[in-house]
Amino acid sequence: MESLIQNILNALQWGSFYSLIALGYCLVYGVLSLINFAHGDIFMAGAYFAFFGATFLLGKTGVIPPGMPGWAVLALTIPISMILTSALGVTLERVAYRPLRRKGAHKLYVVITALMCGLVLENGNLALFGASRKNFPTLVPQIVYSLGGVSVTNLKVAVILVAVLSFLFLHYVVGKTKIGMAMQAISYDRFAVPLMGIPTDTVIVFTFVLGSSFAALAGVLFAMSYPVLDPFMGALIGWKAFIAAVVGGIGSIRGAFAGGFLLGFVEIMVVAFFPSTFRDLIAFSILLLILSLKPTGLFGVARRTKI
Repeated sequence: MESLIQNILNALQWGSFYSLIALGYCLVYGVLSLINFAHGDIFMAGAYFAFFGATFLLGKTGVIPPGMPGWAVLALTIPISMILTSALGVTLERVAYRPLRRKGAHKLYVVITALMCGLVLENGNLALFGASRKNFPTLVPQIVYSLGGVSVTNLKVAVILVAVLSFLFLHYVVGKTKIGMAMQAISYDRFAVPLMGIPTDTVIVFTFVLGSSFAALAGVLFAMSYPVLDPFMGALIGWKAFIAAVVGGIGSIRGAFAGGFLLGFVEIMVVAFFPSTFRDLIAFSILLLILSLKPTGLFGVARRTKI
């Protein structure tokens, strides 16, 4: 029983990472019907921004300066990473996606452009900072809470809470605010929205800011949990988060959230009962089975296009 509870806690942590990244996929697809395949590398960039921000605040010695505790450095590192990552996401939208959108390019070309943007981010990181891995500094001491045979750290609890609060915040923004209503309107009919006086480009920029911020938050939490960074760290986890968003129902906020946790549970439970080399094989086979039974995903709704 203790082993099962421990695996559930581990699954909640991994599911939190997937969910935070999947929410970014969901936002961009919901507004633009665009699968932003560079989003996993934006997650990687967020982790690197956090690394350089934290090491700068800590100083060259890597020791927290007197009077500035680790939680204060973390409190400054998170917004720094979110702001810089949001700026990167908006830059990609302005430079790569907006020109194609204004020219009415086919969605296939936009998807290829997104893939190329991801490769540019990966190899640009590789060219600038080299292939050597970066060790993320310890900002908050890890505290282990034990209850019976179950152990949970303060960081693991924080990751899960942040994921849940992020989902609730996003659900409120999209459903209760004017900018959220504008996002829903653009997803319904992008060509009619400008006729109603809604600034389409502003709403799209806000969408990229919001999605990139969630990716940065996931990057910071991931770097604190697994403090080894490399230029290609966002590739696999980004693809998995995209698959989680599809299984949950691409374009659905609760679907992306649920899909991320579902993938986390499947992976952890597979590792608990099978060799770790079978993790991706069995996990993706189960997800493929779900999609074969419900092609729109768990919370997705089929859309009809009028001709």
